[in-house]
Amino acid sequence: MKKAVQFGAGNIGRGFIGQLFARSGYEVAFAEVDSRIVDAMNVTRRYPVRVVSEAGDSEAYVENVRAVNGADVEAVAREIENAEVMGTAVGASALQKIAPTLASGLSHRWRTGIMAPLNIILCENMPDADKAFREMVSTCLRDADKERLTRLVGFVKASVGRMVPVMTDAMREGNILRIWVEAYDRLPVDAAGFVGPPPRILNLEPVAPFELYSERKLFVHNMGHAAVAYLGALRGYRFIWEAVGDPAVAGVARSAMEESARAIAAEHAVDVGPLLEHVADLLSRFANRKLGDTIERVGRDLPRKLAPRDRLMGALALCAKHGLPRGAIAKAIAAALLFEDSTSTIVKDRISSEGPRAVLQKICCLSLSDPDIPSILECYKALTSRP
Repeated sequence: MKKAVQFGAGNIGRGFIGQLFARSGYEVAFAEVDSRIVDAMNVTRRYPVRVVSEAGDSEAYVENVRAVNGADVEAVAREIENAEVMGTAVGASALQKIAPTLASGLSHRWRTGIMAPLNIILCENMPDADKAFREMVSTCLRDADKERLTRLVGFVKASVGRMVPVMTDAMREGNILRIWVEAYDRLPVDAAGFVGPPPRILNLEPVAPFELYSERKLFVHNMGHAAVAYLGALRGYRFIWEAVGDPAVAGVARSAMEESARAIAAEHAVDVGPLLEHVADLLSRFANRKLGDTIERVGRDLPRKLAPRDRLMGALALCAKHGLPRGAIAKAIAAALLFEDSTSTIVKDRISSEGPRAVLQKICCLSLSDPDIPSILECYKALTSRP
């Protein structure tokens, strides 16, 4: 049986990428640092994935899986030796940690004479993950192997749209491997990233230009999700599904997502129709109460989410570039300035000491003369005076 190696057996690794590999006829070897997951997977050699929705749930087992401890470099290297495809879903900050292990596995593979191309699907929320991870791996290789890395290994960016909830003990029902997911299971990937033909993987969609899909994920999906969280927090909601059920929240979020969709269509000279259909589909998916996604989880880490190239400010900038309306995005940004971030008080402290304008200039990096500052501050004032 052909084999796939998946770095990371967490929510996305187990609940999406590993599942797609297995359903496509691959034996899946997970490289995972959580010894509880490794041990459980090697006992059962399968795990349950439950698709949850308002219409009802269904559960099926992902078969032909096993795991090795990601810290065991030699064990992982042996798995990489004869892999036909790989994936990562470890989090951007962990790529540096797994780079030496991947380099060791590639060197082992080439020393044994296996020169077949190997493509690595990168399911990481990181700009230019392909270039960054390739460089990390390259620095761990001997000079003789660096040329092979360029010629034989594809680092393929992916746009992960499937939503997977944070699993609780109650949701696991006694099985640490059980994972809940939504039904959506398409995986757009960068067609230009492959070495050789793309592998035949169910629902894998090689697309070009990939930037359209990465912007759709960040500036429509992620931005819309954040807008619901920040606007919903102001109205006292705990869950995303509650907030999106409020017409006052959903209306602004929809408008913000549609503003961004029109900017993306203008940027790439494509029909806006499919992007607007995607907005409607996302709002329907956000309303899935079975996912249990919380306002707090989606909204936290505010300094990152207000950064210049991230979901909110990046969408605003793209609209500005094309001279398009962006009032709803401005309102979402204003709501973000009022969010109680559980992981950082940087934004709150800056507002307390210097006011909201300082956040827009020093954290969001808008210039003093930026025409969007007055509109955001006007929204901020309106939100703070709302009864």
